[in-house]
Amino acid sequence: KMDDDDDIPQLSSHTLAALQEFYLEQQQREGMKTSQGFNQYSIGSIEEDWQLSQFWYSDETASCLAKQAVLAAGKGGRIACISAPSVYQKLKEQDGEDFSVCILEYDRRFSVYGEEFVFYDYNHPLDLPKNLLPHSFDIVIADPPYLSEECLQKTAETIKYLTKGKILLCTGAVMEEQAAKHLGVKMCKFIPKHSRNLANEFRCYVNYASGLD
Repeated sequence: KMDDDDDIPQLSSHTLAALQEFYLEQQQREGMKTSQGFNQYSIGSIEEDWQLSQFWYSDETASCLAKQAVLAAGKGGRIACISAPSVYQKLKEQDGEDFSVCILEYDRRFSVYGEEFVFYDYNHPLDLPKNLLPHSFDIVIADPPYLSEECLQKTAETIKYLTKGKILLCTGAVMEEQAAKHLGVKMCKFIPKHSRNLANEFRCYVNYASGLD
């Protein structure tokens, strides 16, 4: 008679070790969050959800884009982040700066940010709360979740509705023509990096004189 244990698939010791390491890291991260009076605005406080096609920028890229946004918005400026939460989080870290910011995002975990959070589904680009007035933001930063013309086109409707003029778009290099067509933006020299490497080459596009060249 065969041993009953034989049909139970065994994980290789390598896989087991990797899993244990993963769980340990997660526990440490959770532990850190509770022990340090954890900064809820820091990048990584909300984990990426790949099913929502979320990929956070590297710390450096998020800082750079946040800085550019503040410069572009000017004193007392208003900044909208559409599907670009890591830039929003960097903006929140800049305490005492003279600007206001709001985040339009599909992922309701970001509702921890209170009134600045606006639930946003690009499939309904103008389904926005009444307090988001047309052309009331000095700059809109957007990173459409999918590399498709449909997603860009719909997100573009929201961007054009909200912005007074300035647009900073982050999307794939393959979207260059569509970005010009729908938003009149041109590719910058600055190459945005992500905390994990993406398969698609990513670029920034603007329609104003920025410091990203």
